[in-house]
Amino acid sequence: MIAIIGDIHGCYLTLKSLVQKIKLKYPDILIYSVGDLVDRGNFSYEVVDFIISEKIIFVPGNHDLMFYNFIKHPSSGMGTAWLYNGYEKTVASYDNHFEKLGQHLDFIYQSPLILNIDGCFISHAGISKLYKKDIPVNLDDDLDVLENFLKQDIENPHGIVWTRDELLDIGKLQVVGHTRMNEVTYKKHNNVAYIDTSVYTGNKLSSIIVENGKILDSISEPTNSDDIR
Repeated sequence: MIAIIGDIHGCYLTLKSLVQKIKLKYPDILIYSVGDLVDRGNFSYEVVDFIISEKIIFVPGNHDLMFYNFIKHPSSGMGTAWLYNGYEKTVASYDNHFEKLGQHLDFIYQSPLILNIDGCFISHAGISKLYKKDIPVNLDDDLDVLENFLKQDIENPHGIVWTRDELLDIGKLQVVGHTRMNEVTYKKHNNVAYIDTSVYTGNKLSSIIVENGKILDSISEPTNSDDIR
């Protein structure tokens, strides 16, 4: 049994409250995140530091990768895109924490792009149906091959951190963020759970509890206004 949290976007106070709720109901559960830790909300530094300290396992989202690439590879497409995607509050959150910047960037860089665990497949935006003919791999046997393929296509608007396409039925539950929903949304026809419930716009931060490929529960926390004001 695992918990998976949707896009956080610098909403640290909301994140702390949600994690407390999860642990109260499911003590010692492993917690994962679909990424987008940074940008939009006020506390990107605090979110990344909390994710590290709580040993929450995450897959990077497009905002995390834009942040990393802007600092490390500023002329790259992913790096320059950060300037148009809500970077300002992330910069401000690191003003007094510059000594932690390198550690946080390494954490983002070293995190896996995809996770195939406990009967479910976790990524930031999911595998588009457009990739159907390009992924002739067994998810359980060839995960490294798949991850390398997806990394090479990381800037593609249909790729694993950007797509808003219809997602591919991969034969097991896909858990994704990126595409905002008012509520956690499960689509049976392709076995996909969308868990980004738009915390940074004032809605809520959500998580699901998954066991053996089935969604057992959903836990949410309304956005703390101090995260976004």
